[in-house]
Amino acid sequence: MNMQKTLQKLEYDKVKNQLRPHCRTNMAKDLVDQLQPSASLKEIETWQDEVEEALAILDQNKSIPIPHLKGLGMAFKRLKLQAFLNGYELSQIGKLLTTVGQLLDFFDQMKAEEKNYPALDKWVDQCVALPDLVHQIDQTVNEEGSVLSSASIKLAGIRRSQSQTEQAIRNVLNQLLRSKASQLSDALITIRNDRFVLPVKAEFRGQFGGTVHDQSSTGQTLYVEPQAVVALNNKLADLAAQEKAEIERILEELSMALVPYVSEIRQNERMIAQLDFIQAKAAYAKANQATKPSFSEDQQIALWQARHPLIDPDKIVANDILIGDSYQLLVITGPNTGGKTIILKTLGLVQVMGQSGLFVPCEAGSQLGVFEGIYADIGDEQSIEQSLSTFSSHMTNIVKIIEASHESSLVLFDELGSGTDPQEGAALAMAILDYLRKVGATVMATTHYPELKVYAHETPKTVNASMEFDSESLSPTYRLLIGVPGRSNAFDISKRLGLREDILADARQGISKESQSLNEMVAKLERERRQSELKHASAVEFLNRSEQLLKDLRTEYNRYLDQKEDLMEKAKRQANEKVAEAQKEAEKLLQEIRDLQLVQGQNQTIKEHVLIDKKQAFDQLKEAENLKKNKVLKKAKKAQGFAVGDQVEVLSYQQRGVVVEQVAKNEYLVQMGILKMKFPAEELNAIAPVQSSKHRVNVQRRAGSKVSTSLDLRGQRYDAAMQGLTQYLDQALLSNHPMVTIIHGKGTGALRKGVQKKLESHPQVDHYEFSAPNAGGDGSTVVYFK
Repeated sequence: MNMQKTLQKLEYDKVKNQLRPHCRTNMAKDLVDQLQPSASLKEIETWQDEVEEALAILDQNKSIPIPHLKGLGMAFKRLKLQAFLNGYELSQIGKLLTTVGQLLDFFDQMKAEEKNYPALDKWVDQCVALPDLVHQIDQTVNEEGSVLSSASIKLAGIRRSQSQTEQAIRNVLNQLLRSKASQLSDALITIRNDRFVLPVKAEFRGQFGGTVHDQSSTGQTLYVEPQAVVALNNKLADLAAQEKAEIERILEELSMALVPYVSEIRQNERMIAQLDFIQAKAAYAKANQATKPSFSEDQQIALWQARHPLIDPDKIVANDILIGDSYQLLVITGPNTGGKTIILKTLGLVQVMGQSGLFVPCEAGSQLGVFEGIYADIGDEQSIEQSLSTFSSHMTNIVKIIEASHESSLVLFDELGSGTDPQEGAALAMAILDYLRKVGATVMATTHYPELKVYAHETPKTVNASMEFDSESLSPTYRLLIGVPGRSNAFDISKRLGLREDILADARQGISKESQSLNEMVAKLERERRQSELKHASAVEFLNRSEQLLKDLRTEYNRYLDQKEDLMEKAKRQANEKVAEAQKEAEKLLQEIRDLQLVQGQNQTIKEHVLIDKKQAFDQLKEAENLKKNKVLKKAKKAQGFAVGDQVEVLSYQQRGVVVEQVAKNEYLVQMGILKMKFPAEELNAIAPVQSSKHRVNVQRRAGSKVSTSLDLRGQRYDAAMQGLTQYLDQALLSNHPMVTIIHGKGTGALRKGVQKKLESHPQVDHYEFSAPNAGGDGSTVVYFK
């Protein structure tokens, strides 16, 4: 059975009409028209993921950069025939190709900010940038499609001549305006038949010579081209013909330049349409506070606070709708006008929207099934006194639904069995529901037959439901009550409206005790349900307050941690500053003593040792953090060992010395000039090999593998540029370059930020800075290695 009739009954087209205005391109609007529910879980989840990512972008107060674009179908057909396009069509193609560049830049910027959108990247990665064509089109036509003078040197020359000739004409005519003002109907220059003319009074026609091109409705004014400007007007007309011919040549030439790229341009149009379509679905979800549903292949439906999308949200009553867990048939009983049909349509429409890749008007955490068929029999009228022709029409539709239904079907019946004898109608309804239950279909049915309450109560996998009725206000509340069968409110309403009690008593005698007991039981269930709901609402409110309190406590705790970290960092900086000051003072004293020793000899050596010890303590304080982190290096130095006579570098002094004696297991006496001092092994670096090695390792550089001192990343996509940068830095380090230059350009800044982020995390980069203004400025970065 075709689902189109069901979609029509559910008014699915009206949902698409709400979605369409969110599209910016005609191509995306075409996709809205083609939108249909899918039965493929993989496809549905892909669509949902796309919308989720687009919504995440909108939630950042950003949007995918897509302008308003018209379809280019006819333009592509003409290009295929190698016929040239008009200026407006070319401008639209230029606009489309410009959009491609903006899309690529936008998503590169998102990646630079570590915001990834894999579902959207699937479309973006299929876009083909054609910057040369964009430049050529921009040089040829403007946004309105007019050909620019920059399109060719010849066109520029023609238009320059046109301007000069027109000015010469105006100069002559302005002279006539001044000298023959009394013979003119008005002191203005106008145009008739593409010729410049003057409005001359009819009686002075012979004073101007030339040609009459028009006259006023009264005949008193003649529009005359004076003889003095005939030649100039002829020249202007000739220039106009030349301009037209040159414009046609330019348009043809540019059109032919596009022919080899038609497939790429069409592909770009399709990708832009898809991204616009996805963003439109996200904007629609945001506008309607819709959420992303999950999907169950077991056909379990759990809609939390579902709303009909076509009803004013200020007027609609949201409802929880659950089917498919412990029951697969939901039978909504009770009188008409209570909102049963709205519930039925809400379920059907929300399910169709979800399977079409749209977010649904429900609270977060809602779940839908994945149905191969969604079928509905919903009448336009709910009266139980329907004509035979209406019953026949409904039954014809029901027969088709039964034939098409299986375990992956969702079936919606409105007033099942109505339009015929109540006893026969109820029997038919029960038999139809029983058949669908046995084939495994998921069913929601509404009815006013009391017999179906008993059927729903006694039949497996079937449950009663009803629409709540407020007996105080004598009006429906439109709230769905699952598990509670509907009941008649005729006696309550009649009593509230003043019907005599004796009449009501007689009426009650007219119905069976079983029916009275059932109604009393349902009323009791409704009262108990209301009490439970009040308790539940109170518990939810308490839970919400508790969650808010917990959230506030976490916020305060995080603020405390941030402040603690800031204070620790500040204390460390202050400590390091004091250490640095003390080091400078110690070095200053040492230098003064060395200067004295050069003059007075070595009598002051002991004092210098004292100061050197203090300097060593300061240096150790400064480097303690780094040494703690470098345990591997410390172990390697301890294992290395030194022999008497080895040349070493003392790290804390950055001076060379000679090992004089090993005074302990990992401690050595080192001679530095006139000084002898003790140092731990981790403070020393061997300059010459300590012992001859049994194995010699030869390190060779490959001949001809010169690495440039600069890398140009301009024009590359973000991911490729970052990968190339990583490889280049490794090669530059192997080539012992002390510094290199990375050229990233200015543009949107995405590449520049990516380069800086990479450099900040590279262990061999000491620091970096922008190039000098005359060497590229902030379009390139100079990197200094350690």
